Amino acid sequence: MSDNQELDTLAEQGQHVAHNLAEVFDISSQIWQTFMAAQIQKGTPKHADPLNTFPTFAELYRTMWDNPKDVADKTIQFWAEQSALWQHSMLRFLGAKDVPDHIELPHMMKADKRFAHKEWSENAVFDYLKQSYLLASGWIQDTVNSVGDLPPKERKKAAFYTRQFVEAMNPANFFALNPEVLETTLNEKGDNLVRGLKMMLEDLERGKGKLLIRQTDMDAFEVGKNTAVSEGAVIWQNDILQLIQYSPTTEKVHAKPLLIIPPWINKYYVLDLNPKKSLVKWLVEQGHTVFMISWVNPDARHRDKTWENYMFDGASAAIDKVREETGQRSIHVASYCIGGTLAGNLLAYMGKKNDRRVASATFFTAQLDFEDAGELQILVDDQTLNVIDEEMDQGYMPANKMAEAFNMLRANDLIWGYMVNNYMLGKEPFPFDLLFWNADSTAMPARVHGFYLDQFYIKNAFAKDELVVAGENVKLSDIKVPVYHVATKEDHIAPAHSVYRGAKEMTKADVRFVLAGSGHIAGVVNPPDKNKYQFWTNPDMSQESLDSWIEGAEETPGSWWPDWDNWLKERSGREIAAREPGKKLGVVEPAPGSYVKVRFDKR
Repeated sequence: MSDNQELDTLAEQGQHVAHNLAEVFDISSQIWQTFMAAQIQKGTPKHADPLNTFPTFAELYRTMWDNPKDVADKTIQFWAEQSALWQHSMLRFLGAKDVPDHIELPHMMKADKRFAHKEWSENAVFDYLKQSYLLASGWIQDTVNSVGDLPPKERKKAAFYTRQFVEAMNPANFFALNPEVLETTLNEKGDNLVRGLKMMLEDLERGKGKLLIRQTDMDAFEVGKNTAVSEGAVIWQNDILQLIQYSPTTEKVHAKPLLIIPPWINKYYVLDLNPKKSLVKWLVEQGHTVFMISWVNPDARHRDKTWENYMFDGASAAIDKVREETGQRSIHVASYCIGGTLAGNLLAYMGKKNDRRVASATFFTAQLDFEDAGELQILVDDQTLNVIDEEMDQGYMPANKMAEAFNMLRANDLIWGYMVNNYMLGKEPFPFDLLFWNADSTAMPARVHGFYLDQFYIKNAFAKDELVVAGENVKLSDIKVPVYHVATKEDHIAPAHSVYRGAKEMTKADVRFVLAGSGHIAGVVNPPDKNKYQFWTNPDMSQESLDSWIEGAEETPGSWWPDWDNWLKERSGREIAAREPGKKLGVVEPAPGSYVKVRFDKR
């Protein structure tokens, strides 16, 4: 290439960069205007500390002042480790031989996948930046978790919000400190920033001034087209649910049908994501007649709906319609997450009334004892409940509020990773049906949500024998049907030890407790042909703790689905001719129905 051609090329590149910088400035201005307009419309925040963190950190600081020696010792340890890290990094920077690539220090956290780019390890400057961050954040979290004598609940809250802080401060989150972002910007001459800021503006507009971070391509999936595709029909509906009956795929089916009560925090089709992952499809193939509740995505019209409405007009009414459609006196009920909490209340009420419409109950990652209910409990106390009540003045909890809470539990993966990938690298998120479902959020009726948080997360009324529904005091020992209870080992929403505690308190039920591998979703949605994970069983429910129960448990490779299928079949009666949907009640519309297709972000 001649000198003139090189100059022309450099000039073109310079113009390209200048154009992109101008566009970055213009889009940034639009982002700022959109954000500020939303803030002006909202007005002055009513609460300076909506998550009620000030009392917790005030107590933490008091504890640290009361333990100066502990703080001093930890500070000395920190600076000694920082000095060792600095010496190691300088030797690497100067090219000294026989210096290991990595130094192990007591407070240093392990690097996560956000530091996968080679420059984080090969470049001495970025390597020191990474390791200094890992050391400082590890030391901060260790100090918060160990200094002084802080009440356990306050300690957990302080540790949770401290983790949010250190994850936000990760150098990978900052343009000038992230080598992958700098390299991409240089190679693409800023095209990545233009794409990323356009996505940010779109997400801000989609959230009406609130940044709704896209975690997948929301246009790549459509409910009823390539997810939630199991054949069937809506055979009955009211103002809070549609009842789906799925079409049989076998000539014979077991006499007792199965009704699934999913959570209404998310949509039911996590159990019917696609044909390869569908629990619904697999159950139908085993010869079960499967019914599913599809809850409404509520709005202001549902402001007066209560927990009892969801129990009696929802789950109990669906049980009656399944019995009417199939002619069976009793049916199996399976429930998931908050749907399991509701089902547990209903079963206790039925036990109190000697109501025998349910032959067996299955719980998937459902908490019934909320004494130690995981990190979500940190977000709920009397003060935050008052804030939540004010935010639900329109009669429902907006869907994005629930999504924010769940994303905070895994901020590195579900918030900060996408901030960098989407808005700095300018990459469209990979199409993933599970993340589409996760983003297809639902609202929560105000009174239902308020009751749930107050009676379970704050008061733990069901486990304390203090819960009253329909004028009856109900408790876990009122549940008398056979129970199959599934917890998952890595569940951050319904911790396994908490689920075990609730199962153990069903003293009048014949309980088969199963601990599955993986977490809240993957541990439940685990088709047998994937041959993934494992599960543990132990008929001895006398053990006080889950750890003790595990010591005597038998481990089985793969999915727990076949074990549950065998358990159900033992209680499902004879085989009969397969049932087509709606033979008695009629067909309202084809599955998956219209309720599940209502998207909150499209309102």
